[in-house]
Amino acid sequence: MAATKNTRNVQTEVDASFLYRRLYEKETDAGMAAVFKQMSEIEQRHAEAMFRKYNPGTVVSLPAPSGRAKVIDLVGRIFGYDYVLGTLMDTEKSISNAVLVHKKNKNISIEGNETNHVKILRSLLEQDKTYGANVARFEKRHRSVGGNALRAAVLGGNDGLVSNFSLVMGIAGASATQQSVLLAGIAGLLAGALSMALGEWISVKSSQELYENQMDIEMEELETNPEDEQHELALIYMAKGVAEPQAKQMAAEALADKNKAHQILIKEELGISPEELKGSAVEAAVFSFVLFSIGAIIPVIPFFFVSGMKAVMFSVGLSVLGLFFIGSAITLFTNRNVWFSGLRQVAFGLLAAAITFGIGRLIGVSLAG
Repeated sequence: MAATKNTRNVQTEVDASFLYRRLYEKETDAGMAAVFKQMSEIEQRHAEAMFRKYNPGTVVSLPAPSGRAKVIDLVGRIFGYDYVLGTLMDTEKSISNAVLVHKKNKNISIEGNETNHVKILRSLLEQDKTYGANVARFEKRHRSVGGNALRAAVLGGNDGLVSNFSLVMGIAGASATQQSVLLAGIAGLLAGALSMALGEWISVKSSQELYENQMDIEMEELETNPEDEQHELALIYMAKGVAEPQAKQMAAEALADKNKAHQILIKEELGISPEELKGSAVEAAVFSFVLFSIGAIIPVIPFFFVSGMKAVMFSVGLSVLGLFFIGSAITLFTNRNVWFSGLRQVAFGLLAAAITFGIGRLIGVSLAG
């Protein structure tokens, strides 16, 4: 077990080095390319150090990038390397959190170097004259693309497939006609997709309205009580390690321009970025509708062409393939074994479908009797 875990840890570092190198090769901005190049070199050294730790006295022989890393690279080639950046940063956060939890559980002191590589990128960018512009660009790209979008796609498709697969099997289990199964399947697809779309629209819209309300309150406070707002801003700077005299000076300079001060306060005090208000609720709703529908149509397809148990078996077969694909896609974020994750997803999906099929069969027999 330990050897497997050690091998996986080395592989994770090798994959990160490979993906950072691909980002470096594709990046057109010289400053950002330099950052990615250094990140790739850091991960390479991590991999070599881990290999020596796990294999003392042997020549360092690192594995090639894994299939998972190559798939992520392929996604980058198709959809753009911003997706790769987002996935990498999400992975870095997960790794750093795991390190902190491990040290806490083992009562090992926190040294401060356990934080994720997003902060390393910040420190590297500080060496560049274009630091401010690059950081803003980096953060904007990371918020808008990458792991979150891919994860939403995978989970949306999974919700549609599992829920409609279970529904279709339940109706089929009741010995319903081909037309009944089709009607239920299409109805389940539309109902689920519309529910997902509405939920996503409400989520995005309510978040935007909440942020806008908080920003309005902050502007009112700034206009009615600028002294306290200046004091709060100085305290925020001091909490970040800025000396008190300098913090007070920075706060006073910021308050000299009301609009500029408002932007700083909503970011520093409320933690709100203007970029978070630019997302389209309609776009999010359409995205959710489409993703759910793609998954939900899979178990219904056979019933357009055949009926009876033949349609049920074809539906199960297509759904198994879809479930395995989704389980495999999840490993892009979890770094787990593809076969384990894929087969686990298949097992859960089949279990849900078997339960509804059994209930449908019982109800069908009861009604027939």
